[in-house]
Amino acid sequence: MSTSAYQPAADPARTGGTVTDRLVEANQRYAAEFQDPGMDARPVLKVAVVACMDARLDLHAALGLELGDCHTIRNAGGVVTDDVIRSLTISQRALGTRSVILVHHTGCGLETITEDFRIELEEEVGQRPAWAVEAFRDVDQDVRQSMQRVRTSPFLLYADDVRGFVFDVTTGLLREIDPAE
Repeated sequence: MSTSAYQPAADPARTGGTVTDRLVEANQRYAAEFQDPGMDARPVLKVAVVACMDARLDLHAALGLELGDCHTIRNAGGVVTDDVIRSLTISQRALGTRSVILVHHTGCGLETITEDFRIELEEEVGQRPAWAVEAFRDVDQDVRQSMQRVRTSPFLLYADDVRGFVFDVTTGLLREIDPAE
């Protein structure tokens, strides 16, 4: 019997192992039935999707994507940071993507914290993180800012086809953000 990727996770406390143990065991079952799809790293649809790491976002299902269709870059908030620009630059220049889709979402955790998070970390561990939290209050405005960061990066070859969306975690629908508003 094949294990579905959408099957709810077993409670590690009831199975006697850690979450990581359960994931490694799941991988062994997956690998037992795995067949090399014969693909290379170039996405078939020539698109890179930048999205939040939120566990409620099943990007492939929400966007109708199949294995090999896109590059997926995820971080807290789906914010376009220097590391996202690095990944997009490699995606475009080395692996042929031409389009960028940004997906933020309703109810994002970055709307509930502030940049003070860094100060609190510094007080706790004795060192301030080199990175910004990139917290925001207005998800639409943050999508616009992320679109602008992609469009103005000197490292990206293709900045014309950049579109941003907010995914509604209660309905599953995308709402496109007008960059000009």
